[in-house]
Amino acid sequence: MPIGILASLGISTILYILVAIVLTGIVSYTALNVPDPVAVGVDAMGPGMFWLRPIVKIAAIAGLTSVILVMLLGQPRIFYTMSKDGLLPPVFSRVHPKFKTPHVSTIITGSVAMVIAGILPISILGELVSIGTLLAFIIVCISILILRKSKPDIKRPFKTPWVPFVPIAGASICLIQMVALPVATWIRLILWMAIGFCIYFFYGQKHSKLNN
Repeated sequence: MPIGILASLGISTILYILVAIVLTGIVSYTALNVPDPVAVGVDAMGPGMFWLRPIVKIAAIAGLTSVILVMLLGQPRIFYTMSKDGLLPPVFSRVHPKFKTPHVSTIITGSVAMVIAGILPISILGELVSIGTLLAFIIVCISILILRKSKPDIKRPFKTPWVPFVPIAGASICLIQMVALPVATWIRLILWMAIGFCIYFFYGQKHSKLNN
């Protein structure tokens, strides 16, 4: 399983690099700072490649749709786990009697995502998703170092290789990418984290099953 995961990540990384090389070979990188860089690159290929435009654009829409669906399916289950641990109210761990899914947290997540997507520009949303994901990766990398020292004998289905090089390199690369984001994005991240800290200290800390 670990070898398969690493192979998939390696193939995906190579494909992303190849797409970036092709795009910057067709269009100057200064013209690709748009929500649809792939479509811009295909449009710049000229009338001879007109037949390729709808195929690439439909594929891009399908890819974005799948990512959105995965995130909308994953986030409610994170809320479900946090609720089972006592960090969120019990409503988030309520399971549908027939489908056995966290339907309440799914509805809440989808509704909030729909409202935010309709209000905020796509550039701000992209920066928020980027900085939030990078911060999560940094926390995971640092957690690997801490757990290797504090709980070396814990059962691990997957064991990160080349510790401490891999987690340190991962956290450093993510931090460099975060530094490159605008100051306004950092302010939004701090405000969002402040909301999370308030939820934890006013509710989660008192109801946490681990603390109790």
